[in-house]
Amino acid sequence: MIGRRLNPPSRDHNNPPLTYRAAGVDIDAGDALVDHIKPLAKSTDRRGTMGGLGGFGALFDLKAAGFKDPILVSGTDGVGTKLKLAIELGRHDGVGIDLVAMCANDLIVQGAEPLFFLDYYATGSLDGKVAEAVVASIAEGCRDAGCALIGGETAEMPGMYAEGDYDLAGFCVGAVERSQLLTGRAIVPGDAILGLASSGVHSNGFSLVRRILADREWDPGQPLPDGTTLGQALLEPTRIYVRSLLPSLREGRIRGLAHITGGGLLENIPRVLPDICHAVIDVGNWPLPPIFALLQQGGEVAAPEMARTFNCGIGMAVITAPGDADALADELGEAGETVHRIGRIEPGKRGCTVRGDAGSWGSSEAWAATHNA
Repeated sequence: MIGRRLNPPSRDHNNPPLTYRAAGVDIDAGDALVDHIKPLAKSTDRRGTMGGLGGFGALFDLKAAGFKDPILVSGTDGVGTKLKLAIELGRHDGVGIDLVAMCANDLIVQGAEPLFFLDYYATGSLDGKVAEAVVASIAEGCRDAGCALIGGETAEMPGMYAEGDYDLAGFCVGAVERSQLLTGRAIVPGDAILGLASSGVHSNGFSLVRRILADREWDPGQPLPDGTTLGQALLEPTRIYVRSLLPSLREGRIRGLAHITGGGLLENIPRVLPDICHAVIDVGNWPLPPIFALLQQGGEVAAPEMARTFNCGIGMAVITAPGDADALADELGEAGETVHRIGRIEPGKRGCTVRGDAGSWGSSEAWAATHNA
């Protein structure tokens, strides 16, 4: 390192000694935040939870949770650049739900029940009100997913983040009985594909979303026909599908699940298919939600690009035997989901084709996009 030699400074009794607080890290504020978080974490307790926050490690008792021959399933994720929009709009009360959803929905696709969650919150200077709002939304997401918030980390790192910025990451662990693990091996040609409606854009594609907003100079505060604003529609939290899917999973009605995240329909559905199966999705089987139509028109995004960037209104794909499809759709509908029959499994190379007739998703002619895994 080029600079002054590492000589100790001359003692100036008029200057106070340096402290961590003077360097930009407020330990007292961090401790106060933990005190506020404890009741939020307590509100997420479930069978198997042991102890509380504050230890060096978090404990969970699988036997107490009721498992006999469990396989552990884990996942980690973040919220992505959706956070940037949330920070700009001062809306921090939904991003924690996004964080939990991105992890918990990834566990349920393998048949696993989410058990516990840990978060990582990093910022340049700790704002207690913002941090508490974020953690409160994480706790809300955990309650929705049925998992316990049993630990986490708050990092205050001056110089690493711009003023007001923060980042989030989450880590979730679930379990599934060995006999109920979803591997995709049960999927065969002829199976039906159901789609569970998303709550909006969820937490993927926001680099493109933000580019469209900037290029078109759209105001996030502009009203939409449904009475919300553009910003509210974009920041709608990711839907958590755990509670609605668990009963059907345990009854053996589901052969495969795909969480539609980055890569959209095209790239996520093949991740759960056997090598001899190809998914065919017909976009004419459900309406493209208005927020996606607005983004498509504003960004002049081609339909195939929509299908590999956004969820396009389908947050979870459910694969089932054709004879079970109607009953399963009714069951999931009664659990609160909006269900569409979006396609089928055909013989062929592992992959997915998303196709539509003229007029589908704003296209003036018929189109088809294929991704082979």
